[in-house]
Amino acid sequence: MQATVKWTDARQFVAESGSGHSVVIDGPPDHGGRNTGPRPMEMLLIGLGSCASFDILDILEKSRADISDCVASVEAERADAVPAVFTKIHVHFTVTGRNLKESQVKRAVELSAEKYCSVSIMLGKGGVAVSHSYTIVEA
Repeated sequence: MQATVKWTDARQFVAESGSGHSVVIDGPPDHGGRNTGPRPMEMLLIGLGSCASFDILDILEKSRADISDCVASVEAERADAVPAVFTKIHVHFTVTGRNLKESQVKRAVELSAEKYCSVSIMLGKGGVAVSHSYTIVEA
């Protein structure tokens, strides 16, 4: 894997993934940015939520679950000192579908957290307390 991050101006960057997709990353105005994109630490949370959601959808679809939506809400706490690393992250999944079995959703969340989601597992091994929960909504 690879990525390129190019400074454009102020505190704005354009990042391009190895697969050819681009995203603008920026800082807040009080740190010299113009607020034109997510912050770098927000990108980590976005990566975590999308990685775990990818796994959960994959697992549930393989078990033939009738899913219509999956939303990962990610909340994090950071250290007060520099570097302001994440200390706690909680991911809550709202999984919507028809006749979803709680045992299947629970298993999918656990497998993602413990076996498949590289982002979650990497952060956990780095000392971040990562937790997960879920809600099932009938479509």
